[in-house]
Amino acid sequence: MADTESSWSPLFLALRLAWNLGYIIALPAVLFGFGGAFLDKEFNTSPLFLLLGFVLAIPLSTIGVYRIIKQINRPR
Repeated sequence: MADTESSWSPLFLALRLAWNLGYIIALPAVLFGFGGAFLDKEFNTSPLFLLLGFVLAIPLSTIGVYRIIKQINRPR
């Protein structure tokens, strides 16, 4: 028997979606947040780069979530 998405339980699919969304939202925020904090420390510009990092992370996360939702809503 092939292990396809149609044979997976709805609970597993929901957990996988939550896990993916968590990464899509958190990863840019963490990377740009730490990157901004590092740049602020290097150039003594606190909190300029930290805030810019979060401002960049928001659209990236939004695009990622949009792509996931678009993929879920596509006709089969």
